[in-house]
Amino acid sequence: MTFQESIQVCFAKSADFSGTASRSEYWRFFLFTILAGAAATAYAPSLGTIFCLATLLPLLATGTRRLRETGRSGWLQLIGLVPAGGIIVLAVLLAQEGKDGSAARDPAA
Repeated sequence: MTFQESIQVCFAKSADFSGTASRSEYWRFFLFTILAGAAATAYAPSLGTIFCLATLLPLLATGTRRLRETGRSGWLQLIGLVPAGGIIVLAVLLAQEGKDGSAARDPAA
């Protein structure tokens, strides 16, 4: 799956919290939201805010699908709200290999 395909799939499944997402799909979409959000904020701070709000639901849905691939609940994304290292723990969970040999399906892994 290419970078562009990952973004298209994530936006197409923006409200679909069922199924799974590969590591490359999630991290490419995450990278896109960070880079595009930074560019939008640099252009106009209000545009950056609008972009972040517009991509929040697709990012949560993709994160839920990614956690499901690792055999966990999507609710674990809430661990990112914990002040002392919650983001780090969540990043480790999202970066882990999927269950049932999903690494074989993920050529970018």
